[in-house]
Amino acid sequence: MALPSGFNLLVVEDNSPDGTAQLVRNLMQQYEGRLFMEERKGKLGLGTAYLHGFKWGLERDYALIYEMDADFSHNPADLERLREACMNGADLAIGSRYIKGVNVVNWPMGRVLMSYYASAYVRMITRMKVRDTTAGFKCYTRKVLKAIDFKQIRFTGYAFQIEMKYTAWKLGFKIVEVPIIFTERTLGESKMNKKIFKEAIFGVISLRIRSIQGVYRRMKKKALSGMEG
Repeated sequence: MALPSGFNLLVVEDNSPDGTAQLVRNLMQQYEGRLFMEERKGKLGLGTAYLHGFKWGLERDYALIYEMDADFSHNPADLERLREACMNGADLAIGSRYIKGVNVVNWPMGRVLMSYYASAYVRMITRMKVRDTTAGFKCYTRKVLKAIDFKQIRFTGYAFQIEMKYTAWKLGFKIVEVPIIFTERTLGESKMNKKIFKEAIFGVISLRIRSIQGVYRRMKKKALSGMEG
């Protein structure tokens, strides 16, 4: 492992049985002051791990905070390109598999189609102008994460990725997609299953309903304020 120059790395470790924690401890000696680890007692969900990392980064005044898989599905070399997008005006830069065709390596066709059409489904329901709505490789500017109320983020699984993008989009932040090539892991197993896929399908609908309800509440509050005046 070589830590890219100019970047610090935080590993949120949920008591994995594969020796991840000890491996990171050994590498922390090599990358002192640049590699960090936060250990939690058990599996608390993907979304809570990312939120834990976001809070950690905000507390330490990082201007840019990245999210990525640690299995090399996301190429560390692409971090520079996400940073460049934010330096050029993006509030949230997404490493996108679908902004220029379909850029996925070593996925079976069924998985590719499921992912691609899942993103199309999300766009249809939410009206969000993002091609890769389920992407997990992102660069947030500090102001985006500061603006999001983490207590209002409901999902902890697959739908978490969608909810964070949708929330940033609803808050009016500029989202830019940067084309990447996603390479399926060679070791370990994907966590994708029917339960996770179901969460994403129905979670998107609930996001849209909550958004509409929020608009209705604001309109009602505004109307009542007008009557009181």
